[in-house]
Amino acid sequence: MLTRQINIGGKRHWLHNVSSTSLTLLYPHEKRGREAMDSFGVTPPFQGVLCHDHWKPYYLYDCLHSLCNAYHLRELERAFEQDQQQRAKAVQTCLLDINAAVDDSGGALNVEDAKRWREHDRKLLADAEHECPPPVPTPNKRGRVKRSKARSLLERLVNYETDVLRFMTEEHVPFTNNQGENDLRMTKVQQKISGFFRSMDGAKTFCRIRSYLSTCRKQGLTASKALSYLFDGKDPDFMR
Repeated sequence: MLTRQINIGGKRHWLHNVSSTSLTLLYPHEKRGREAMDSFGVTPPFQGVLCHDHWKPYYLYDCLHSLCNAYHLRELERAFEQDQQQRAKAVQTCLLDINAAVDDSGGALNVEDAKRWREHDRKLLADAEHECPPPVPTPNKRGRVKRSKARSLLERLVNYETDVLRFMTEEHVPFTNNQGENDLRMTKVQQKISGFFRSMDGAKTFCRIRSYLSTCRKQGLTASKALSYLFDGKDPDFMR
């Protein structure tokens, strides 16, 4: 699941995307949070695994969660290059090595291999705790102490270990949310060329067409064949 900012009539709106290897749904909304995600009726009853970027409102839904490791790899690279966090590079390498091991195993690791990799990951994160300790509270100052980006990332990798490594043991769970990124690509092109949608109706129509074409492509239909069905007033076989 992904949410991206778009421009409709000169105002900020949000483009929501829910997709899988076989289906795509894109829809615009004036809001970003739960009200918007509830409005299209897919996420509230969902009981599968929701892969996302750790935006907190996603965790309001009572389903399993998986965190996109593409974000983690980029954030670890930033922590290494900009914050000189040496252990960040080791953790980054560990995630990539686990993903390679998963691919070599056909999509999921056995119990023993998963345990070994999990222990290795925990050791690296424990070492990182010494390199990137929590901030020291300021005396007489109220409120939560601000974390650095590197510290926030470390706490996420530790506290959400199960969601970070869910791809390791569940075959249908991806390492990244690249599927969603790919499904949003044409919308990004539209925004780059046109700059905005003139109206909400126009944005909804565009998203409906892109959702249909993307889903048809995943179902093995070419764009021309999908459009032929559309203009003939017929539904593709997978929609019947």
